[in-house]
Amino acid sequence: MKSIKIGTRNSPLALWQAREVARHLQNKNYTTDITPIVSTGDKNLTQPLYSLGITGVFTRDLDIALLNNQVDVAVHSLKDIPTNLPENIEIIAVLERDYPQDVLVRKKDSATLDLHMLKVATSSLRRRAFWLKEFPETEFADIRGNVQTRLNKLEENDFDATMFSLAAIERMGLKVDYEHLPMMISAPAQGVVAICGRADDLETKELFRDVDHRETRICVNIERSFLNTLEGGCTAPIGAFAEINDHNEIRFIGRICSLDGQNCIETDEIFEWNENEDFGKVMAQKILDNGGRELMQEIKSALK
Repeated sequence: MKSIKIGTRNSPLALWQAREVARHLQNKNYTTDITPIVSTGDKNLTQPLYSLGITGVFTRDLDIALLNNQVDVAVHSLKDIPTNLPENIEIIAVLERDYPQDVLVRKKDSATLDLHMLKVATSSLRRRAFWLKEFPETEFADIRGNVQTRLNKLEENDFDATMFSLAAIERMGLKVDYEHLPMMISAPAQGVVAICGRADDLETKELFRDVDHRETRICVNIERSFLNTLEGGCTAPIGAFAEINDHNEIRFIGRICSLDGQNCIETDEIFEWNENEDFGKVMAQKILDNGGRELMQEIKSALK
């Protein structure tokens, strides 16, 4: 029985995700070999991601390793994977979603400040826009790097707080105080670990068939279809979250905002799921027809 080579970024969080995938395989009596690969997004920590102009900035180097047969699978945070995948690469499994939320972490000196008074560090267009929707006077700073790097920068620099995916904090077991942010809507597929493989590698695809978590897959497919229909290859402040209830119903919340947060279009619907309808596309079309088309053009022009 061959050892399964698992490609991953080399950040602590990415390695945690790779080990979690390895654990699923080891439970099936397979041996694994984790292969860290430095991604373009990790090499350049000075520019905000939206300014790099590369689709799949965290996935491209792993895609190359996968297509060159250096690894059998590549493990990613699903929110980092472009909605249009390279030829012969597909998402062969997703793990069950754990923590989809965004949370706020403050430096100690800013513990008592009201939210509208905070200087916030984030390079995410989505987080900035959704925050500005509530607090339009906020001053921002750019911040990049892995979770620990950003926590260190928070204490060392002149901003008050930053935002993280709750999944990053919980998976790493970090003892930090955080606040939930009900006004935020997660990035599409946030909190989900994805396994990519070669489309023509039927043996590996079969190996992961029962690793794939059905309910999570249904929800993230809706979220990613929503994103793909809206953005057309453009980085934009888009949030989407779907969850399935006990009656096979989906609640879907989606939002697109202008960069300054002052023009937001959103939808919040409950519908009965069936596998034959592309609900993400349906939801996105409603937003596009309700002013979203013009808003996307405005965002694209502003980011040129």
